[in-house]
Amino acid sequence: MVPQQLIRKAEEFVDSGGFFAELAAMVAYATESARPEGRLALDAYLDEVLSPALVGLGCHVTRYESSGSMGGPFLLGTRIESPDLPTVLCYGHADVVEGQAGRWSEGRDPWTLTAEGERWYGRGAADNKGQHLVNLAALRLLLAERGALGFNLKFLFESGEEIGSPGLAEFAATHRAELRADVLVASDGPRLDAGTPTLFLGSRGGVQLLLDAGLRAGSYHSGNWGGVLRNPATTLAAAIATLVDGHGRIRVPALLPPAVPDAVREALTGVGVAGSPGDPVPDDGWGEPGLSAAERLYAWNALEVLSLGAGDVDHPVNAIPGRARAVLQLRYVVGTDVGRVAEAVAEHLAEQGFPMVDVRLLGNFAASRTPLDDPWARWARTTLEQVAGRPVAVLPNIGGSLPNAVFTDVLGLPTLWLPHSYPGCLQHAPDEHLLASVAREGLVLATGFFHTLGHPPAGHPLPARP
Repeated sequence: MVPQQLIRKAEEFVDSGGFFAELAAMVAYATESARPEGRLALDAYLDEVLSPALVGLGCHVTRYESSGSMGGPFLLGTRIESPDLPTVLCYGHADVVEGQAGRWSEGRDPWTLTAEGERWYGRGAADNKGQHLVNLAALRLLLAERGALGFNLKFLFESGEEIGSPGLAEFAATHRAELRADVLVASDGPRLDAGTPTLFLGSRGGVQLLLDAGLRAGSYHSGNWGGVLRNPATTLAAAIATLVDGHGRIRVPALLPPAVPDAVREALTGVGVAGSPGDPVPDDGWGEPGLSAAERLYAWNALEVLSLGAGDVDHPVNAIPGRARAVLQLRYVVGTDVGRVAEAVAEHLAEQGFPMVDVRLLGNFAASRTPLDDPWARWARTTLEQVAGRPVAVLPNIGGSLPNAVFTDVLGLPTLWLPHSYPGCLQHAPDEHLLASVAREGLVLATGFFHTLGHPPAGHPLPARP
């Protein structure tokens, strides 16, 4: 059992304002990985915030520079209590998306944590500084209470997750020995909803495609040439409609996943989508027929049009544009063959009479998932439900994407993600925020989880080590 005084200390750390103050100091670093000036802030954040936090946990801290031109440094803290104990690898990312200053409501500054009710506004508050602070604080509380964690700890921070984690897979492959562990325990992404403690085991992948109908160098008067010249905007709209119809159903077999596994379907039974105030309502009749909203989000593929343009929508002229372009994204689950996605789309469009539409791959990040029947997944669910005192939603993966494949495929680890945010947190947008209630419960859950992992009761042993 988790000592009640430890749970109270976790609650008090949030209630006293200590968590808020520490998060405010973190948010003040403008660690934007997509901007050159953000690299300086990232260096300072690693050196002045994360390194001291890891040293405070009794870790030996090593900084590794990325070998790639785009990637930033990696920070690894290691605390070995005994070779006979299990080893936990934790992960977080120090970088954030662009602050988008001037676009936040009520004149908020993205780099100043602002409390309004239970919403704590600031860039990185939810993604990912607030989330890795929960885990750092939980480990700190456990160490102060027991004098030892009861397991070996390795905590990895990267500084380029928001730009696609460049160099992370190569780093993991090169440093397998330093990263060797029994399980990954990390926090990112959202809960199922604000009120539901959640454990997820992986993430969907994503393939981004550029469709380009560049038919001629200039535009031509629509009165003089309408009905004679092929319109690239009309062509592109029709071409997209052969890929995904007006009801969100994918029309190309090569872009579809295998059937939903029975274990995944069972896990998603009764799982709702959009359960928080302010969430949009899922549209009836949208997406693959015969699937629940949860199955469409967590167990199926979606082909989304992210941008579509031709001419000037705000100031149209009477001319047939010479070019139309669109960016599409295939969000896909484990089991989908994405090795030839761009070629398959180009071949399909040619068969449908649109060989003039060029298809180019812009990027791809892998889908991955720890099996639902993995012993660590079962152990984690039981532990978290004991700490929470109520059911925990276990998702095969989230709908978004994380570098989970680095840990499952490169390092061969079971992966447990305990998120401390919710779908309406506005991450990547103005007014990103962390909910105080989620932070408070998240710290209790993480503290109880790590305590049980380090001091498992006789009736709830850890999974056997390989």
